Amino acid sequence: MALTRRRLKLVVTVMMVNLFIFFIVSRHSSNNKSGRHKIRIPSKPFWTKMSPSPAYWNLQQQVLDLLNNPVLGANFSTSDMPDWVNETRLTSDPCEPDFRVTTQVKDYNSLPQRFKDFLLYMRCRSYPITVDQPDICKKPPFLLLAIKSLAPHFDRRQAIRQSWGRAGVLANQTIVTIFLLGNATLQDYFPDLSEMLHFESIHHKDIIQWDYRDSFFNLTVKEVLFLDWIQTRCSGARFIFKGDDDVFVNTYRILDFLKGLSESKAKDLFVGDVITNAGPHRDKKLKYFIPESMYIGTYPPYAGGGGYLYSGDIAARLHNATQQVALYPIDDVYTGMCLKKLGLAPEKNKGFRTFNIEEKYRSNPCAYKSLMLVHPRTPQEMIQIWDWLNTPDLDCQ
Repeated sequence: MALTRRRLKLVVTVMMVNLFIFFIVSRHSSNNKSGRHKIRIPSKPFWTKMSPSPAYWNLQQQVLDLLNNPVLGANFSTSDMPDWVNETRLTSDPCEPDFRVTTQVKDYNSLPQRFKDFLLYMRCRSYPITVDQPDICKKPPFLLLAIKSLAPHFDRRQAIRQSWGRAGVLANQTIVTIFLLGNATLQDYFPDLSEMLHFESIHHKDIIQWDYRDSFFNLTVKEVLFLDWIQTRCSGARFIFKGDDDVFVNTYRILDFLKGLSESKAKDLFVGDVITNAGPHRDKKLKYFIPESMYIGTYPPYAGGGGYLYSGDIAARLHNATQQVALYPIDDVYTGMCLKKLGLAPEKNKGFRTFNIEEKYRSNPCAYKSLMLVHPRTPQEMIQIWDWLNTPDLDCQ
């Protein structure tokens, strides 16, 4: 009896399923006949037509985005591009001054000279290397310390060599230190220190120098040239710290941090003192002033240029991204733009203090033990703090 009931229930269930399928098929057929689900072709475009940005950097980036778009590149020729794109493209040598900016930037004549210089040469990304260390990474280092410096900053470089930037083996890991320089020109009223720099380079073999004007706005050029240099000279570096020559770095703490990372975390590493929801300063008196004629919008998240830490894998990807991002006169913001192009964002780490620590803690040796970077510090302070951290009986319990 129970078996008969189970069979009856199964038959009823199958009938209900078949009835449901019949109902769905019939409804679909009826809808097709009535034309309710025919493909509808829009009578006018449903996207917004792109128009050129009034800000010069944004315009350059629009053009790069269009030219690097794989869909457009495969289906459109140059003649298919909007007129304003073709008018913006540069067909001559990118390292020759682009005098078109004098009319394309509406307030060009009233801008400070540093902006005029940047705009004239912002397409140039290739400068001769005058001092190189081609074998410095013959044995790929675990950590490459790349320090942005100016030619006259001999004392800062020497203090770094004697303290946190000492090359060799530290905590069983290989460290290579290099200093990144451009030309400190007479145009900026620097004395001629070329002979002293030549002696320093021969003696320490850690100077990398390119033939371009070493100015604040050209720090982005230094970034691009350095990423080129890594790929040709030090592509095997596992991690890279890049920072200024007026910071103190707790190299011990950085090595401990890096050794504790998982393989996946290490591959995509980019950490520092991250700044979010920021935008250009419009006050002409400020060092970071950017006029509206040059840039509009907010900045992507970026790590303060005092110093940040990233993987060799990220360095290779950043190198590729720089080809698709227009040069911007603030280097740490530019690096954030390149990360955004890669679909990445820097990770904030409280061990990076690019805006210093509270004054009451600055003379306490233990305040530096858990930190990775503090900015700013004088050469004397670098050596003093390093001595503190290397004191055998330092007790920070």
